[in-house]
Amino acid sequence: MNKRTFAKSLILCTALGWAGISTAQEAFKVGLILPMTGPFASTGRQIESAAKLYMAQHGDTVAGRKVQLILKDDGGSADTTRRLAQELVVNDKVDVLAGFGLTPLALAVAPIASRAQVPTVVMAAATATITEASPFIVRTGFTLPQVTEPLAEWAGKNDIKKVVTLVSDYGPGIDAENAFKGRFAAGGGEVLETLRVPLANPDFAPFLQRVRDLSPDAVFVFVPSGVGSAFMKQFASRGLAEAGIRLIATGDVTDDDLLNGMGDVALDVVTTHHYSAAHDSQVNRDYVKAFRDSANMRPNFHGLGGYDGMHLIYQALADTEGKGGGKALVEAMKGKSWESPRGPMSIDPETRDVIQNVYVRKVERGGDGELYNVEFETFETVKDPVKAAKKAAS
Repeated sequence: MNKRTFAKSLILCTALGWAGISTAQEAFKVGLILPMTGPFASTGRQIESAAKLYMAQHGDTVAGRKVQLILKDDGGSADTTRRLAQELVVNDKVDVLAGFGLTPLALAVAPIASRAQVPTVVMAAATATITEASPFIVRTGFTLPQVTEPLAEWAGKNDIKKVVTLVSDYGPGIDAENAFKGRFAAGGGEVLETLRVPLANPDFAPFLQRVRDLSPDAVFVFVPSGVGSAFMKQFASRGLAEAGIRLIATGDVTDDDLLNGMGDVALDVVTTHHYSAAHDSQVNRDYVKAFRDSANMRPNFHGLGGYDGMHLIYQALADTEGKGGGKALVEAMKGKSWESPRGPMSIDPETRDVIQNVYVRKVERGGDGELYNVEFETFETVKDPVKAAKKAAS
């Protein structure tokens, strides 16, 4: 080898060596898209706080890769979510997309996730079919049918024979309506009427008056987190409780983050959900304390979706030995199981949806004077029933 050839080889080897070092040290980027402003800002605030708490507790390096969180505010607009996701993939070259406070926001990103093969962790949005929109979507929150069917079963066994359903008129609300109606009717119950309230700027008064006129044993309600307080005030002002009409709902209505602001009207309301800040486990007590200390608020179910979402991302990155890669990360996420503050949970390897316990709870005042969703019955290891039904039919 002559001197000139040796020099060129040395330069090439040095360049390749530096390139290897650069690649090894390149940050693993998580693009977190949330509604940080607007009517659903409480969801964004919760998930951001939980994601940062997880990183503070577990460090920002996994398998030699430094994890970088890039937060974007979509304001609850699907068009904004789509644009932000595109920018994060093309400009920031994120390894994972995550967050998504509402179903339209998650669905807006599905084509981008598929095209770019970027794992997309849905931490909040709860329409059952979201994971079917892209093979790169994995969910760490819940689905509405998953938490609704147990409530319909419980109601049928507890002297509730006639019900009116009242839901927000979009994907999760329709999911909840269908799930409740189907399971309740199968148990011999009667749904007198189904009412759907506009998602934007809802006025519940005329719908609640219709409920009162129909005089059911109970009204079943789903509204997204952040809207429960407004609903509770109008439920109280319309005097439905005094008329003997019970309120049963999904846990979105009695959101732990907002529950204390609802006051005594929330007492004794029965809900079903996958998480309560009052869940009786040491893992949860430690989580609630850490969340309160770091974020100065009580964690809710959306925050937990963010916390467990970061856990899933960390575990998948570790399993790929820091290499990442869209397909490899999704494969690593499938079948993962762990003990969450909500209890045992896992990711269904077939549907990429969460399998978890669902709890029946009643709002009670604790010894500290605060209101809590106190669990008193458990439906164990619940899968999303929509996907379970499709599998059974195939």
